[in-house]
Amino acid sequence: MRRLIIADAVRTADGVRGNAVLVDGETVIAIGDSDELRSRAHSAEGYPGVIIPGLRDAHLHPVPYTAAIAGISLKDAGDIADVQQRIRSAASVESGPIVAFRLDDESLKELRLPTRHDLDAAVATTPAIVHRYCGHVAVANTAALDLADITPGTEDPTGGIIDRDEAGRPTGVLRETAIELVSTRLAGEASVRPAQLLAAFRGLAGLGLTSVGAMVRPGDGPWASLGNEVELLAGVSDDLPINVHAFVITSKRAELLAARDTLDGAGGRLRWLGVKLFADGSFGGHTAAMREPYADAASETGTMRLTGTDRTLAATSLATGGMVAVHAIGDRACGAVLDMFTDLIDSGADPGRLRLEHASVMTESDRARAGDLGIIVSIQPAFIGSETGWLEKRLGPHRLPLAYPFASLEQQGAQLAGGSDCPVEPPDPLHGMALARDRAGLVPAEALNASSALGLFTDGAADALGEPQPLAPGSPADLVVLDRDPVSSTPDELREATVIATLVDGAVVPIDSDHVVWVG
Repeated sequence: MRRLIIADAVRTADGVRGNAVLVDGETVIAIGDSDELRSRAHSAEGYPGVIIPGLRDAHLHPVPYTAAIAGISLKDAGDIADVQQRIRSAASVESGPIVAFRLDDESLKELRLPTRHDLDAAVATTPAIVHRYCGHVAVANTAALDLADITPGTEDPTGGIIDRDEAGRPTGVLRETAIELVSTRLAGEASVRPAQLLAAFRGLAGLGLTSVGAMVRPGDGPWASLGNEVELLAGVSDDLPINVHAFVITSKRAELLAARDTLDGAGGRLRWLGVKLFADGSFGGHTAAMREPYADAASETGTMRLTGTDRTLAATSLATGGMVAVHAIGDRACGAVLDMFTDLIDSGADPGRLRLEHASVMTESDRARAGDLGIIVSIQPAFIGSETGWLEKRLGPHRLPLAYPFASLEQQGAQLAGGSDCPVEPPDPLHGMALARDRAGLVPAEALNASSALGLFTDGAADALGEPQPLAPGSPADLVVLDRDPVSSTPDELREATVIATLVDGAVVPIDSDHVVWVG
């Protein structure tokens, strides 16, 4: 049955294209003026506001996000005493290990990470682990360290660091792969429930998201305490309100192939899309791999995590029809990923199936390489909003102009896709668009214009998820109605915009305001 969906205008990254979308079942038939399309429709429905393509988040962690909104979030903790009180309160009602999320040491009064002794003062006998909001640093109490058999004699794992005091004793701070020493011992003890995960996805639909690139783990890694994310996602596939394209985070070829079979066999709106790998860490944790030392830690240049195994996993994903997404924050890591991608392309890989994730600092030559190679650069503008207060402290004034080079990448011809890396940042794509434009005042020369910012979370993210061009004839009828035009609105007006309706495959997704969640 053909329906005509009418609003004040239809806006895409290419401009205003009439005021109506003609839909046949789950598919877009045409876009244009309602008067011209009305005769081709069996029914019509009208909305106040502006129709835009369904919004996409190319890079999101749905299970940790669910855990953050359903569990202990520390993002707004004011000091270590506040952190301790929240953990103490959780321990009074929880029977298992305590897992907390989104700690921001830059916002604490003490301007430092807590130590195991700080956590011990809150909960001494129950294992507890607190994750920094970047996901690349965690702090464990003594009970958790003991459970993981971490002692002064424990060696740093490959790609990870166990922080130690002057006497060589673990402080409780774990960086990168060192987190897994504890998290894998807590596996399954604090898993997310299916109903909670579905509620989180309904909340994402309420933000206008119709598709996400879901980064999921099969039970290993720093989020192992949440259980097997692949199986959890597959278990809710028939009830997903939006499209979920899964990238599997693993270091094992057999695990990647098994996860692919599980995800593709689940049905519904879920599909396997590829492998997610790591080249380095984060600025916040001083683990992003830099060519020069950090300005506030002259002896540190970060942690390079790429190995020969990653090259094998990338080739496996490509050979089985998948994509390759590689996390790279620092300029040294970005260069190493581009080297690997060049090798893969020379071996026959399609550049459009290669994704450089984050690209937070890149040299001018590497920005040009990214454009010349034709790869996808997946960026997260919301990072800027969280880092403006301390990024220059990490990079120094001479490198700050290289940070988040959106305009330079666009000018060099790179294919940009937008995302949030939620729960690192809020999942609201309108928030991301606004920051892509005004950058919270950080290096304004790298700002995108309003149309490009909209394109990040529509056409660009669709490419990064292997989806057809949004709102094109023959594409799925995934669209959003906003109360205002996202291009003519100022960034601040965009931050205040309201999603009136979200349609996936032509059907309105019920939006319960209780499920529209912003993790601040």
